[in-house]
Amino acid sequence: MPILRPLPERDRPLVFAHRGLSSEAPENTMAAFRLAKDKGIPGVELDIHLSADGKLVVIHDGVTSRVAPGTNLDVEASTVAQLKAVDIGSWKGDQFRGEKPPLLAELFEELGAELYFDVEIKSGTADDKGLEAALVKLLDDFGYGAERVIVSSFNPIAIKRFKALRPSVPTAIIYCIDDELPWYLRHGEGRWIAGADVLKPRFSMVSKAALTLGRMFGGRAMIPWTIDDPAEAARVLSAGCAGVISNKPHQLGL
Repeated sequence: MPILRPLPERDRPLVFAHRGLSSEAPENTMAAFRLAKDKGIPGVELDIHLSADGKLVVIHDGVTSRVAPGTNLDVEASTVAQLKAVDIGSWKGDQFRGEKPPLLAELFEELGAELYFDVEIKSGTADDKGLEAALVKLLDDFGYGAERVIVSSFNPIAIKRFKALRPSVPTAIIYCIDDELPWYLRHGEGRWIAGADVLKPRFSMVSKAALTLGRMFGGRAMIPWTIDDPAEAARVLSAGCAGVISNKPHQLGL
């Protein structure tokens, strides 16, 4: 299967606001995504879980406690109604009080015509819980494909499962050197398991040598995370990266 180019119709470099404009608004909220759009950022990165009633919810952690202090809902064991009762904005400031975890469908409905998306599947096991199939159905419902979406994950099995269902949409394997990631996945080895098209390393792992080697053995594009320093963004782009993911994309001068 040929390796796909991410967002082939979009201008380079690709620029993604990490969890929306999370430096200025609470992460993974409609406020953060709207602010990214208002600041002229062309793309957003976001995280999804599958709720207990089968909906794709935009939230990073598996529990709500970090972004909604005083709560401790298990996202995948909770219904959308239960999750929508949680305030995930107040921790960032009173002006964000009342922000709720959005559904991916709600984000697409409001901002899908104005942004492109890096959708990260949050999955810590090889089990098929139906998330990938639900994502394919939602993309089909909106008519979104390679021109609008990249699908990413640290979990190569999740990417492999999505790729089997929708081979025409570019996929990315995320990696870093971290104790939370198995040692055999810390340098992007998941690309081979997943059949991924794009590499998403932590920015500190990017070098010209690594990019040259990558082109020799597969030709995958690289989009590092999470870069908030303009000089560092310039460095990785000059090394040959296709884009960047940033909490402060509006300050990178791109």
